[in-house]
Amino acid sequence: MNIILFGPPGAGKGTQSKYLANKLNSFQISTGDMLRDEINKNSEIGRAIVNNMDAGKFVNDDIINKLIENLISDPQNKNKLIFDGYPRSLSQAKNLEVLLKNTNQEIDLILFLKVDKETIIRRLEKRKILENRSDDKFDTVVRRYETYMKTTQPVLDFYSENPNFKEIDGSLEIDEITRKIDTFINV
Repeated sequence: MNIILFGPPGAGKGTQSKYLANKLNSFQISTGDMLRDEINKNSEIGRAIVNNMDAGKFVNDDIINKLIENLISDPQNKNKLIFDGYPRSLSQAKNLEVLLKNTNQEIDLILFLKVDKETIIRRLEKRKILENRSDDKFDTVVRRYETYMKTTQPVLDFYSENPNFKEIDGSLEIDEITRKIDTFINV
């Protein structure tokens, strides 16, 4: 089963995608984790990522698409993909369709964790203290949320016509969100 999780930064995509990866014995594709890994390596890509994130921008599609392509084409991951934070733009969504088609796969479930800006700010302030993540500074959080909503709205519109698109109130407690997701995957 291939699943996409959408939601602004701090919506709980990482938590829920890790849960799904465990439950379904699947592979979590977290663009955020992949990007943070590049940053930690202090690679050229990592430094470009930091510049984009500090400006509240998303990372260049070409960088993301190259990182994703290898994971999708790995036969061990076939029909066992949990996308966390990808696609974030319409061009990434179209790229994903091509990659999946080329590997004879499709998306089985699309989940949107809908959360308002005030809830996101509260969550990320708490996460900043607990995890000390550099991308959780207040002004960066606000820019990332606004950029996410502006950039991702066309992607949500694109997928919302799919009968497998499900919207979940992302302001609920973690276990409540998990139970809702379970109702969709246990159908």
